[in-house]
Amino acid sequence: MRLGIVGYGNLGRGVESAIAQNSDMELVAVFTRRAPEDLKINSKAAKVLHISELENWKNKIDVLILCGGSAKDLPTQTPECARLFNVIDSFDTHARIPEHFENVDKAAKEGNNVAIISVGWDPGLFSLNRLYAGAILPEGNDYTFWGRGVSQGHSDAIRRIEGVKNAKQYTVPVEKALTSVKNCENPTLTTREKHTRECYVVLEDGADAKRVEQEIVNMPNYFADYDTTVHFISEEELLEKHSGIPHGGFVIRTGKTGFNKEHNHVIEYSLKLDSNPEFTSSVLVAYARAAYRLSQEGQSGCKTVFDIAPAYLSPKSNEELRKTML
Repeated sequence: MRLGIVGYGNLGRGVESAIAQNSDMELVAVFTRRAPEDLKINSKAAKVLHISELENWKNKIDVLILCGGSAKDLPTQTPECARLFNVIDSFDTHARIPEHFENVDKAAKEGNNVAIISVGWDPGLFSLNRLYAGAILPEGNDYTFWGRGVSQGHSDAIRRIEGVKNAKQYTVPVEKALTSVKNCENPTLTTREKHTRECYVVLEDGADAKRVEQEIVNMPNYFADYDTTVHFISEEELLEKHSGIPHGGFVIRTGKTGFNKEHNHVIEYSLKLDSNPEFTSSVLVAYARAAYRLSQEGQSGCKTVFDIAPAYLSPKSNEELRKTML
């Protein structure tokens, strides 16, 4: 498979490293809005090109992996690219996924391409576990906790605010709520009761801290529904204390079985990640394999992780899977 990358931040670099671990793939090009000559990548054979050259590669790339942000890039970038290529994105603004799906589906069908959106671990792997658990335990409740870890999408949303030079955002589970769920107490929790958000922000010289703080805490779909704390710090402190990108979380479903609902069950799926972007990138690359295979079968249109059979993700043949993993 010939893969391309659009955007070379943390996620783009992670995709490059993930491709290198898969022998059935090769990276052929990285597209950037920066000056290509200023961008250094690890892959010796891949070209670095300005994003304006993308259309010229229509028949030279099997799947294009989009590594932009959900706040500003992907809502326009994914439909535009889906008209030309099979694409994968990690759009993670949960409330806007139905709208994003419709826009991408129309464009992908126009181009006779396959697009898989909202790929990653949440949305993505956590979504699958919510679906599986709910189907198995119909009498029950779903709970999702993220962190403590750095949210790339939320950090990117802060960095887009005028006056912000750099920022990191941590999502933090409320321990009391997590304990209550694991004890099968089946609490009813509001968004605010499940998580808090901690923001560490470096301002541009002369920026209005009060205005920036208000823009953060009132940002819809990102911070407005949470207790959010904003810390203004120096760039030196950000680099020294917040340079990593760890993350993780839990998907838990508690449910009951029996004619009198007398038996309790807990299904729990958890992730502990040293590098959020590298793990997310690894998921993107696996779904790129699925997009390629679906395209080879003649399919088109937008898909989500719910639409992809697990076997399409693996480099192993169906016979190998049945023999070694079933």
